[in-house]
Amino acid sequence: MQRLQAFQFELRPNGQQERQMRRFAGSCRFVYNKALALQKANYEAGGKFIGYVAMAKYLTEWRNGLETPWLKQAPVHPLQHALKDLDRAYQNFFAQRGAFPQFKKKGGKESFRYPDAKQFKLDESNGRIFLPKLGWMRLRLSRPLLGTPKNATVSHRAGKWYVSIQTEREVEPPVPPATTAIGIDVGIARFATFSNEGYLAPLNSFKQHQKRLARYQRRMAHKVKFSSNWKKEKAKVQKIHTRIAHCRKDFLHKATTAISQNHALVCIEDLQVGNMSKSAQGSQEQPGKNVRAKSGLNRSILDQGWSEFRRQLEYKLQWSGGMLVAVAPQNTSRTCPCCGHVSKDNRRTQTQFLCVACGYQNHADVVGAMNVLERGLRLLACGEDISRARVARPKRAASVKQEPTEATSTSAMLVTGAVGIPCL
Repeated sequence: MQRLQAFQFELRPNGQQERQMRRFAGSCRFVYNKALALQKANYEAGGKFIGYVAMAKYLTEWRNGLETPWLKQAPVHPLQHALKDLDRAYQNFFAQRGAFPQFKKKGGKESFRYPDAKQFKLDESNGRIFLPKLGWMRLRLSRPLLGTPKNATVSHRAGKWYVSIQTEREVEPPVPPATTAIGIDVGIARFATFSNEGYLAPLNSFKQHQKRLARYQRRMAHKVKFSSNWKKEKAKVQKIHTRIAHCRKDFLHKATTAISQNHALVCIEDLQVGNMSKSAQGSQEQPGKNVRAKSGLNRSILDQGWSEFRRQLEYKLQWSGGMLVAVAPQNTSRTCPCCGHVSKDNRRTQTQFLCVACGYQNHADVVGAMNVLERGLRLLACGEDISRARVARPKRAASVKQEPTEATSTSAMLVTGAVGIPCL
């Protein structure tokens, strides 16, 4: 089977190369915004949508025109790929897979891509890469490059430049290293609770750096905007944000790698994180309620990185031969796993679950993970629609606490806030 994988390395450009890369990224942003403005004007005039091929002809006019002759200094392939990005954004919008394309702001994510492997050369033995109109550039080869290079994306983040090289290679069909199945209930107090009653404590990387970040943001707010001192303080703020993102990413990679290596089937909730973290501020006519409390909840939700957790689990399980199943999250923590009774009275507190019908009790997050696993197994077994699941299950003897099954793998242990608790 074919595997597409990206390898990211830190670039070490000289001053001239860094200035050129900033110009190239700015040129791609300009072309994207100009094409988007042209699309909007054309739509308001009643014209048809301009496809990529027709838009590429406008790019030739802009490069040869008298108003923007500096576009010729940038390589043409990254500029063409900026038009492809806009065309893809429109196609996603038409297919209701994304929002309407927005203008790119200066100072945001600066990047440009060389879409063909013929446009760059990688010298791994000497730790350097050749990019058009930039020449040979040093880079930090932190790991070997596997496969055949397909494209390269140069990006800027927190004062550093990176190149991400996508490769393609043939690998043997994966065989799952484990045969167990597990359900996962994500939350805030516990980042991930497993159906075998283990859990993974949250990292809360933003919360750890929140006070320091607020201090630097106040300093930046007291400076004259766009002044030299303001730019220095902005760089410090960006550095803290980058550190927060790196800590969260490292935590998620370690967690998802351990889960994918120890389980062949993972069932999770199909959460709509965007809807869950919407602001409750409302409008002047209809102001929201408990806005401050909801703001803190939204901050905590986004600090966990649930969407990234699911994304990493999906491709890592695919690489290891496993499977990820997403089920509907409705009533997962209100349904008794023993008798199937569904009631909001079953969950007395945030952590306590006590069935009012049969008396079964356990941690509420563990109950949610057990129900997630059962829904995933039913979905795989018979394709049952569990989007509005309210099932009547056969009753069995009530118990005070359900013991973990012997099939559950407990060999892998993660260092969490609860010492000695098997997490996987």
